[in-house]
Amino acid sequence: MEKKILQYSYWLGVLCVVMAVAWRAATVLGYFTAPITQGGYLLTYNSFLKGALLFLLTTMATGAYLAGNRQ
Repeated sequence: MEKKILQYSYWLGVLCVVMAVAWRAATVLGYFTAPITQGGYLLTYNSFLKGALLFLLTTMATGAYLAGNRQ
């Protein structure tokens, strides 16, 4: 189970980083002039950066847990 958490959280973190970089690049190029609101919530590239941080920290914590259990 932990290996699946490790895999999925890593790939979700990488996907969030890619989306955040693409979003920021589109903003710099002028495609997005205002943040997008979805159902009353503000959606910006910063949301994806925070999601990436969450998923990649989950990956590191799960990896550390697995390494600790092997010893």
